[in-house]
Amino acid sequence: MSISLDLLVVIIINVMTAGIFIGGLAMSIKFIENQIKRLEEKQDKHNCLIERMVKVEERAKSAHKRIDKIENNDNHNEIHST
Repeated sequence: MSISLDLLVVIIINVMTAGIFIGGLAMSIKFIENQIKRLEEKQDKHNCLIERMVKVEERAKSAHKRIDKIENNDNHNEIHST
């Protein structure tokens, strides 16, 4: 049982085609994984910024309450001192 040269060439071409396809697929998967990792890092930075902004807003709200309290005390003292 001998394999003809034409059949051998077809088998080699098909094996090479499959190898190229699998290699390209592996490269595409690696590229997508890298892009996902990069997006996750950006999202982590964004989430960190949001957490910091929440803290800033809480502190600003607290500061405004203290300022309002001080202003109310000043207004109350001015009314009683006149």
